[in-house]
This record gives sequence, C-alpha cells and structure tokens, in this order.
Amino acid sequence: MSLAPTPTARSRAPLFVLCWLCLMADGYDLLAYGATLPSLIGQPPFSLTVEQGGHIGSLALAGMLAGSLVAGTLTDVVGRRRIFISSVALFSAGTLVTGLAPTLEVFVVFRTLTCVGVGGLLPTAVALASEFAHPRNRSRTLGLVLTGPPLGMLLASSVASQVVPVHGFRPVYVAGGAVLLLVPVLVKLQPESPAFHAARGRHELAAALRSRYGLPPEQVPATAPGAAGGRNPLRSLLSGRDRWPTLLIWGTTFFSLLTVFGISTWLPQVMARSGYGLGSSIVLLGVYCTGAVVGTLAASAVADRVGPKPLVLTGYLTAAAALLAISLRPPTPLLVVLVLLAGFGGLGTQNVLNDLVSRYYPAAHRASGLGWALGVGRLGAIVGPTFGAWAVAGDEPLSATTTAFAATALAGALVVLFVPAQRRAPEGPAVAAAGPREPLSATGGAS
Repeated sequence: MSLAPTPTARSRAPLFVLCWLCLMADGYDLLAYGATLPSLIGQPPFSLTVEQGGHIGSLALAGMLAGSLVAGTLTDVVGRRRIFISSVALFSAGTLVTGLAPTLEVFVVFRTLTCVGVGGLLPTAVALASEFAHPRNRSRTLGLVLTGPPLGMLLASSVASQVVPVHGFRPVYVAGGAVLLLVPVLVKLQPESPAFHAARGRHELAAALRSRYGLPPEQVPATAPGAAGGRNPLRSLLSGRDRWPTLLIWGTTFFSLLTVFGISTWLPQVMARSGYGLGSSIVLLGVYCTGAVVGTLAASAVADRVGPKPLVLTGYLTAAAALLAISLRPPTPLLVVLVLLAGFGGLGTQNVLNDLVSRYYPAAHRASGLGWALGVGRLGAIVGPTFGAWAVAGDEPLSATTTAFAATALAGALVVLFVPAQRRAPEGPAVAAAGPREPLSATGGAS
C-alpha cells in the first residue's frame, strides 16, 4: 500500500496551522506571568512579595495540572475536538479577565482558570497533529506545530519588554485574550480525530475521514484495550507491558516541566537582581524561547531518522551544562549564547519529549497518554516556581537558581535513559479500518 496522499485528498495544512496558532497563544499565556512578574513584585496595584509570586505561579500551574488530567481522562471519551475548542475558549477568556482584574483575588482565580485551559490544550493539540501528520514525516510536522509554544513565549517576552516598563502588566494579558477570535474558526474547520471514531467502534467513519485527508488506514490491534471505547484510559496506560514505560515517561516529564517552568518564571527576576535592567532581563527570556524554537526544529528534523529519545537525552545534558556555565556569571555575549542553549535543552527538549510520548502510545490512547504524562509532569511545573523562589531568596540568586535547575535537568536525563524508544508490537491480529461508505461533515461527523 502506498503511503502517498491521494490527489483528491483535502489539505491538512489548515489543521496544522490552527493547532500551531492555538499553541502559540498557549505559549504566550504560559510566559505572560513570568514576563510580568518583576512588575508585580513590590509594585502596585498588588505589591507581591517574592514568596507570594512563587505561590501564585505554583497555584496557577495546579490549574494546568487539572486541565491536563481532565484532557487525559475525557479526550478519548467525549472527543478531541471538543476538548481542543473548549480549552482555547477557556484560556483566552481567562487571560483577558486576568488583565482586567481589579483585585489580587480576581487575578489569582482567573490566572488559575487560564492555566486549566492551557493544560487541556497541549496534549489534545499534539495528539491531533500527530494523527493527521503523514507517518513518514510525523516528527518534522509535529516539530513545526510545536514551535507554536516557544514562539508564543517569544512574543510574550517581546510584548512585555516593550509594554511592562511603561504601561505595567495589564496590556500583556489583555492582548492574549484576542485568541477568542479563533474559536468560531475552530468550530467551523477543526475535524474530529479518526482514532476517536475508531475507538468508539465507528470504523467506517474513521476510514472515510482518513481517506478524505489522504492518510493511510490505521492498523488497530483487534485485541487493543479500549478498542470499543469502554475501558478506563488510565487503567489502559498502567496495565500490562505499558505500566513501567508509562511511569518512566511520567518521571522524565516531571523533571522536564519542573526545569522549564522554574526557569521561565524566575529568569527575568534573577537577571534583574543580578544587575541587568528590567527590559534586558525580559529580553533574555526571549533569547531562551528562541533557543527552544531552534532546538525544536533541529531536533524534529533529526528525529524522523534516529528517533526522538537520543535527542531528548542530548537536550537535557545541554540544558544542564548551559545552566551550570551561567552560574559562573560569564560576560554578556557568552551569557546570551548560554541562555540560547538552555532554551534549546529546556523547552526544546520538552517538545521533543512530547514527540517521544506520542510515538510510544497507539493512536487510540495517544491523547490519554499525552494528557496523563503532561498532567503528572505538571506536578513538576507546580514545584518549579516555588523551588525557584527558595533559590532566588538567597544571597547569590543567579548561581543558586541555575545550579538548582541544572540538577533537575540531569535528573530528567537519568530517567529518560530507561524509557523505551518505542512500544513493543501488540499481540493479536491487526485490522485496518473499513473503507468509507458515507460522506463526512467538516467536523468529522456524518453529514
């Protein structure tokens, strides 16, 4: 069977662009708090302390944990399209209200709700992009889509560096709410996942949708857990041969997100306390995001040939080495290069790790696998800001913070060594989805 798309296949490019735009907005919202934190600590209207800043960052990331776990549990039950669109609507509306918050309590509540939406979007978007990507260039396609979060973070850094010193934090959040305009477009254009239809027993509908987008038939094991959509997704992830790989994936994601969110939250504050101006400190956060974009593109191009696991390991080690070198207070030109490498090995590594996870799990459980991996990993994201606050509060914040997060990167490298590069072949016969027999609507349902 040829894997080439049919000449009449509908273009998948709009789907990838929509995922990319939403993930870009996701990244913008992720970085908004870290980019605006220096203007919130000790400044009106909220005059936060360092400890409060860390606790708010961790509390908001608890919302992200909730969003990831909800997505991981429900996306294979109610459909990826619904979770995707609901997540975008929630985090964009939450960001808008956060920027207009009249009190600290309102700010914290809506920042937390924003992160619930952010947590639900990433695993669902990665699962959709991975499923609609052609198998022979899946890593490159997913890598391009996953440049969205670091580019969004770079945009947040750029906006904050220009706006915060003059106008404060509010415009940064209000601008993020503009993504609400994408929701009607998603309702009209975003299709449902063929794997979701197949898992619910709608094989003809799944095959028709795959044919429409020029994808080869999905080979589904006849004895696959949850093939009929009746098995608990979490139980499937933790049963049989998947139990230990799943736990290892959760462990390495924990250390990855602890490092990423600790650095992205505290880098501007640490650099500002180390003698850099507020604007320059936020710009360095942009350099970190640029490194993530470059790292994601470079690693995804190689991953289609060697697999993502060696690149995840390389990224962890690169981040650790760069952070340790930053602790020595290098001159500014070298500092910029090291921050770039830290971004390559930090957020860039997380993007490649998402590729590793999406490759490991079969399509029917890919969104659940990603959702739970990122959900458990969010525990690391929750710990990261508070862990960083402890390091920042010391007499040598730059050295203490970078050394602490170099250690967490090394821990992630150690765990990923034991993660299988791929899933063992399933037992039982494989069956291809049946051929198309009915037309589809634009959203993947019957016309």
